[in-house]
Amino acid sequence: MEFLAKEYGYVALVVVAYCFLSIWMGIQVGMARKKYKVYYPTLYALESENKDAKLFNCVQRGHQNSLEMMPMFFVLMILGGMAHPCISAALGLFYTVTRYFYFTGYSTGDPQKRLTIGKYGFLALLGLKICTISLAINLLRQ
Repeated sequence: MEFLAKEYGYVALVVVAYCFLSIWMGIQVGMARKKYKVYYPTLYALESENKDAKLFNCVQRGHQNSLEMMPMFFVLMILGGMAHPCISAALGLFYTVTRYFYFTGYSTGDPQKRLTIGKYGFLALLGLKICTISLAINLLRQ
């Protein structure tokens, strides 16, 4: 562990926070399944079969998109945090907060509401990419 700064602990905590957010989103999808009567293994509801299909699908999509982005977010956090733990942790926390608003906005049934605050998460990802590029450049210069 000597090769990591002690501040890297913040990076680990943010990754865990995002895991809790993801679990909470999954629970919301489960509750929406019961509410809108969309049973497993159906991934998305069909509007021809369910009058609440759009409402359920928006909840499902908010979670699914967050899962799709998770690998990139985690890799950028873990790598970028090696060089810039405090900056990466702050960017990761910001990203996690914007993901909450992305999900809750999407869950209203109006997909445009996911972007009110949620769109700013891409700035956090850009910052994490810069931190990771900085790590790569520093390693190559050694």
